[in-house]
Amino acid sequence: MVTRFAPSPTGRLHLGHAFAAKVAFNFVKNQRFNCLLRIEDIDHTRCTNEYTLEIYRDLDWLGFDWPVPVKIQSKHYYDYAKAIKNLCDLGLAYECSLTRGNIRDGLLPKNKGISIEGYLDNFKRSNNRPNITHSIRLDLKKSMQFLKDQKLTFIETSSGTEKEVNSKMALMDSIINKKPDPIIARKDIGVSYHIAVTHDDHYQNISHVVRGYDLYESTHLHVLIQKLSNWQTPKYHHHPVLNNKYGDKLSKRGLDTSIRSLRNNGLTAKQVLDMATL
Repeated sequence: MVTRFAPSPTGRLHLGHAFAAKVAFNFVKNQRFNCLLRIEDIDHTRCTNEYTLEIYRDLDWLGFDWPVPVKIQSKHYYDYAKAIKNLCDLGLAYECSLTRGNIRDGLLPKNKGISIEGYLDNFKRSNNRPNITHSIRLDLKKSMQFLKDQKLTFIETSSGTEKEVNSKMALMDSIINKKPDPIIARKDIGVSYHIAVTHDDHYQNISHVVRGYDLYESTHLHVLIQKLSNWQTPKYHHHPVLNNKYGDKLSKRGLDTSIRSLRNNGLTAKQVLDMATL
């Protein structure tokens, strides 16, 4: 059994992260298994090295430890680009200059179905940081037709028992209701969370994905990408997210709940972990 805790260095860790880390690391506690640390920093427009260092510092102070080396996603843009190019070569992805709002207003991508020429070369020329002119979307309808009658399911364990969830129904609902096809390569960063996370879960041999319930709906898309890419589908454990006193999800902008702020105010690691409770 291998799981992971995968924060993004877009701000300081807060109590919500402490809770998520506690759930993930405790998931394999007292077992000869690992909880890996992965830094999901592909969004170079928001992530900083300073926040990455603070992640290490905060988690170490809280008493967590993890195997090294740590996977740093920003060092693997080209790997994610190859995965995206494979989907393009299958005829399942297309360039799109439209926003979600444009598509909701009824506009259709003019260049839908065109292959992505020079996509990988852009990564090579830009020193592993892409420079693409349009976003790339995964064609849900074509993808479902490509898989024909193959099962699209995942095992959810959050209830204490293993439950098989049918992702095909959720994906077909998106098609029927004409929701925008999902972006698998953002114009500003050249890749996407959906590709990077499923790629890494496969190649890091993650057997159980432990993460917040706010990502539950994304799992249907992740299962589809895994199937199209011939990657393994791990089991999933979606836990509740920690909210503030108003019932809203904690934000990195709430500096009063940051681990650094709580530590500087004299709280011990145990006190912070005790606070990080539903």
